[in-house]
Amino acid sequence: MVTCCGLLTAGKEPVPLKSIEVEVEVRDHVASVVSTLLYENKEDKPIEAVFVFPLPGDAAVCHFSAKIGQTQVVAEVREKQKAREEYDDALSSGQQAFLLEESEQSPDVFTLSVGSLPPGESASIRLEYVTELAVQADEGLRFCLPAVLNPRYQPQGSADGVQVTSVPASLVPYGLSFSARVSSPRPISKVESRSSLEALQYLNTEQTQATVKLAAEHKFDRDVELLIYYKDAHQPTAVVEAGQASAKSGTLMSDAVVMVSLYPEFPQAVMSSVASCGEFVFLLDRSGSMDCPMGSNQNAQTRISSARDTLLLLLKSVPMGCHFNIYSFGSSFEHIFPKSVKYSQETMDEALKKVETMEADMGGTEILQPLKHIYSQPCIPSQPRQLFVFTDGEVGNTKDVIHLVKKNSGSHRCFSFGIGEGASSALINGVAKEGGGHAQFISGGDRMQPKVMQSLRFALQPAVVDIKVKWDLPKGVSVTALSPPITTLFQGQRSLIYGQLTGQSSKAAEGCVTVTYKLAGHPSQNQMRFGLKPTEDTGLTVHRLGARTLIRSLEMEGRENTKKEGGGVKEKVVELSVQSGVSSSFTAFIAVNKGSGDAVQGPLVRRNVPTPMMCLMSCSAPSPQVMVGCGAPVALDMAMAAGPYRAKKGISKRMATAQCHAEEEEDDDMSFGIDGSFGSADVEPQQPPRDPLLQMVSLQKASGCWVLEPALAAALGKTTEEVEKPKPASVKNEVWATILALIWLHGFKMDAQEEWELLAMKAASWLRAEKAPCVTECVEAGNVLLGSTVQKEALGL
Repeated sequence: MVTCCGLLTAGKEPVPLKSIEVEVEVRDHVASVVSTLLYENKEDKPIEAVFVFPLPGDAAVCHFSAKIGQTQVVAEVREKQKAREEYDDALSSGQQAFLLEESEQSPDVFTLSVGSLPPGESASIRLEYVTELAVQADEGLRFCLPAVLNPRYQPQGSADGVQVTSVPASLVPYGLSFSARVSSPRPISKVESRSSLEALQYLNTEQTQATVKLAAEHKFDRDVELLIYYKDAHQPTAVVEAGQASAKSGTLMSDAVVMVSLYPEFPQAVMSSVASCGEFVFLLDRSGSMDCPMGSNQNAQTRISSARDTLLLLLKSVPMGCHFNIYSFGSSFEHIFPKSVKYSQETMDEALKKVETMEADMGGTEILQPLKHIYSQPCIPSQPRQLFVFTDGEVGNTKDVIHLVKKNSGSHRCFSFGIGEGASSALINGVAKEGGGHAQFISGGDRMQPKVMQSLRFALQPAVVDIKVKWDLPKGVSVTALSPPITTLFQGQRSLIYGQLTGQSSKAAEGCVTVTYKLAGHPSQNQMRFGLKPTEDTGLTVHRLGARTLIRSLEMEGRENTKKEGGGVKEKVVELSVQSGVSSSFTAFIAVNKGSGDAVQGPLVRRNVPTPMMCLMSCSAPSPQVMVGCGAPVALDMAMAAGPYRAKKGISKRMATAQCHAEEEEDDDMSFGIDGSFGSADVEPQQPPRDPLLQMVSLQKASGCWVLEPALAAALGKTTEEVEKPKPASVKNEVWATILALIWLHGFKMDAQEEWELLAMKAASWLRAEKAPCVTECVEAGNVLLGSTVQKEALGL
């Protein structure tokens, strides 16, 4: 009998994973990550440890090795089925083997199998990958080490998935040590994180190199996010990396590879203009997991509540003349209007009334069907379609969703928002990339509204069209594009281009890449000159990122036309993956310790290492293992291969989880809480007072104006009489009310300007159209009333 001590799962089984150590090296906008996982078998029988864990969706996994005692075994990349067979054969013969596989449905989920670990033996697993850092709205670069892997909802009839063993994040039984070294040609301004960090240590006087560590008390129960800020960020760069001398001639790894980073800067006159047309379709996740808090604090606003507030801001900010519709989905989907309608006071009021009643009560997370319905609707002439997707990303058919978006990329732009810890980076980044839009992640204490409004500004920018990339290289040097064609450009957002360079040139030779495009009908271009002399000390980072980019493109090509797989797409991916040592959906890393001496005796016992999840709400299997009791931990063993449990309408996933566990004990008067407690479903929790900014925004009319009413006076902190008395006699009530609202926003809510800037522009535009008299007098009187000093020019008047 196993003694219940050491690391244990909720099922009282020993956890062989003892600790995780992560070392990150950030060079400008690229991160190289080394993770070391220590396994130890304290049982009296040999075990097979299986760990399903998340990685960044765009990571290029390029090394996998194991150290047992003094013996190190380096894994090789094989075709996936052959790797599995080699792993099984090794275990059958009593050898130690290690297998690392990427999920076939989602490239941000990996399975690590540690086989035939004898009693008392330990094994150190080393995993390496490289990834690009995403540019944030405030010009920071975001690195995320995902820890949370929420069980992914697997739609009925879809392909089998992986099995995920999860525990609430607070009960993760292993720790993390994390350190990062940052270097850049430009000084490092600061490094921020929602996790506790030790003080940033600069390594030179120029402040171009620094190190940072997580505080010792950190528990690996949430994603680790670093936001890195450089001085004079957004400078175009180019890195040329020499090929590998030992690689086969003529292959990607033998030739030089160039990585070009461009940051387009558009004319200010164009950027200040806002489109007055467009079809805006908002797609909101209402699965049960959207009832989770936004952060680790259980008193934080729920995801669905934050999404409702965000829809309010969006609907108030949409310009007149546009069309819109709102879809919501769970196990099924709904839409407010049968088809997109023209934006007006009546349609906005009807939509907001329904938004206010939206709850996380629609069961699973089946996003594919509402997307198909949206794409089946004919586009409205002269109204470019802009799709906004809000989801916590807990889906199992990620690649199917991304493929559908890519298939319809010619008819729309897709902006995606990953809500909460554990949102699939592969899904969120994938649909935005293939849909020509922009991805945002909202987790921890982040406010959803400013990030969403930044994307709305992108959507209202004039579309960049006719994008072309031209290379100018010395005679004898040619380039093969590794990146797919650029389909979209946004102000201040980075575009990466990878190219394989073939041929010889002098060390002093230069190349040039030019990106030409049309913006608002005007031709424009961005150009980058670069030396062809390879940069030192980059290893093979650029080659691996280039290989990863090409692999993903080929995988997508195979999904677009499955007949092509037999025509060589899979073979091309496998060949490139093996050559470059970079993982793919068709390959796996396999290592066998053939020199381990005596065969491991006895039957293997499988131990699933639990992964942290933020919410006990997902229900992906008909009968998840749920333990609830007096102080007992709660665990879910989610068999994703199983069909979905479809929650009844009106029942959230958290309630569905309890139902799955004990359907016969269903009681309509009880609700199942996040913390495992039960309470009366009839008792409504006390609602916190509405945010003053949202209260003010809710009073704005679709045209952009406010009306003089008691609710406005209350939002301004005044009585109706106090607000009405100083109004100039010749000024309309709506003009006076709108000026007061703008003064209040500019005078007291500048910290949230990103959230209200677009609706304020709409209000200013309405005032200019009214050609109201006495505007200066109104502003002066409004300042006196509200105790502010806002200038008329600041209001856009």
